[in-house]
Amino acid sequence: MTYLEREHDWAEWMRAAVRGDQQAYQHFLVSVTPHLRAMARRRCDQFGASASEVEDVVQDVLLAIHLKRGTWDPARPIGPWLTVIVRNKLIDSLRRRGRRVEIPIEDVAATLAAEVDADVTGSLDVERMLEHLKEPQRDIVRSISLMGAGVKETAARLHMSEGAVRVALHRALKALATIYRSDVNENG
Repeated sequence: MTYLEREHDWAEWMRAAVRGDQQAYQHFLVSVTPHLRAMARRRCDQFGASASEVEDVVQDVLLAIHLKRGTWDPARPIGPWLTVIVRNKLIDSLRRRGRRVEIPIEDVAATLAAEVDADVTGSLDVERMLEHLKEPQRDIVRSISLMGAGVKETAARLHMSEGAVRVALHRALKALATIYRSDVNENG
């Protein structure tokens, strides 16, 4: 079945649903949900929203369709109407999220392991290297890498989220690796 054929069916079912046909409304929702999920997934990927937000967006879209189904003009195609609802609900989701950056630990685990394996403590003074970092990065590295505290404990002590501590640790270790490499290259 082509998209145009599906859109035709969706429009027919929605027209019947607006007239009170609950079975047609059920057919509409079951048929349109996979399409809404695919649209939400593409839009989340496009705008850098996490994959975990897809289902939230889909649920918001389904609720909006239910509440706003009377605003759809039966003389017009239903596809653009659905697209606008998905776009608006994604925008709402992005606004709620704010400028928070989420980095799954799996994405940086290999990098952290590689940087921790570097023998930073070998020939260089650790404290001298830490002086190159800004607070709270310096405190986070001391806490987790040198004193063995956990991310949760460090986050609580510094009044930060665990995600923010992980990001700061990753950036600090990356900066330390760069400093170490430049120091080794300078000193041969």
